[in-house]
Amino acid sequence: MKITAIETMGFGAIPNILIVRLETDEGLVGLGETYFGPYEVAEYLHTSAAPLLLGAEASRIDALRIKLKRYVGSRDTGVESRGNSAVDIALWDLLGKATNRPIHDLLGGATRPSIRVYNTCAGYRYASSTKNATGSSAWGLPEPGQPVGPYEDLQTWMNGGAAELAQSLLEQGVTGMKMWPFDDAAVASGGYEISNADLDRGLEPFRAVRKAVGEKMDLMVELHALWSPPMALKIAHAFESEGSKPFWIEDVVRPEDLAGLAQVAHNTRLPITASELLAGRQQFRELLEARACSIVMLDLGWCGGISEGKAVATLAEAFGLPIAPHDCTGPIVWAASCHLSLNAPNGLIQEMVRAFWTDWYRELVTGLPIVENGQVRPSPGPGLGVELVPGLAQRRDAVVRRTAS
Repeated sequence: MKITAIETMGFGAIPNILIVRLETDEGLVGLGETYFGPYEVAEYLHTSAAPLLLGAEASRIDALRIKLKRYVGSRDTGVESRGNSAVDIALWDLLGKATNRPIHDLLGGATRPSIRVYNTCAGYRYASSTKNATGSSAWGLPEPGQPVGPYEDLQTWMNGGAAELAQSLLEQGVTGMKMWPFDDAAVASGGYEISNADLDRGLEPFRAVRKAVGEKMDLMVELHALWSPPMALKIAHAFESEGSKPFWIEDVVRPEDLAGLAQVAHNTRLPITASELLAGRQQFRELLEARACSIVMLDLGWCGGISEGKAVATLAEAFGLPIAPHDCTGPIVWAASCHLSLNAPNGLIQEMVRAFWTDWYRELVTGLPIVENGQVRPSPGPGLGVELVPGLAQRRDAVVRRTAS
């Protein structure tokens, strides 16, 4: 089964998503995806990666992974790693389709029938902003007076509705939720200072949930790697003192600062989660050797795809730690993550964004993972189980590039 063409597809209305199609001489097509800088990634794939992929045997996933990585030598989640991640996901999808098996079977089989989800409380267009900014100005919030759907969860918790949001999620069986109310304070100070007033204001949504629903909801705190170690510890200690008992506190500092991350992890009672921002098993090995986290988060669209994700999950298992795959991106990466979560013995919980799952994911693919009673499982079918919506390449906002042998 030889690779005969690579096609990339971006969309003006969803400007951070890039879909990758690998075509073969047997008529099978594998789907991959990555997030952020889609046209830069597409340029890399068509000019640098395509000559290494076209004509290659699609089932030789590790050989192609090594070939691509040796070519660029990238160690981070930059353009090359994001492109290689999308290719790797597509290769696994092809292997599943060629063998008529779901990807979780190819990884070693399911260790559970489904896995618990938590909701990242974003809005419908949270992943669509391309503003060159950090903080709430770049979160794709609705304009004043603009109609919003029922799951504009970001606007809800930012405007004092965290308790009602928690009730809504519990009614759907979802028992975990993530919020990030400290980002604007980090942007204002460069991460070097948070006032007591800003700290108290950021704690309020978590207090409101605890007051409304007690211990029924697990609370995840996202810091987006915006803080210096002393201020990250100040935030963590405030949570310890006021008693809302977060399930975890995530990406407290930049993960390349392993000493700073370990400093925080070793000086708080809260579980530290890290990091969607790392790429490759080597970086995760260093994270684990530094004992700098309690829960390992990885993003399959950035870290190197399913191959690296499986390796990282196994490394984490060897260190006695669980994994929690990241998803605040697109539907193909989410489907791949659900397969890994179903397979990994140390899978803890799977991220989802209900605003995405119920809305624009369905504009792109069919066969989305199935969410029921707070649990998710991949849809039945070989490979990822998802296919592109018919006619997607003909969307008026689609930007399609194709390189063939």
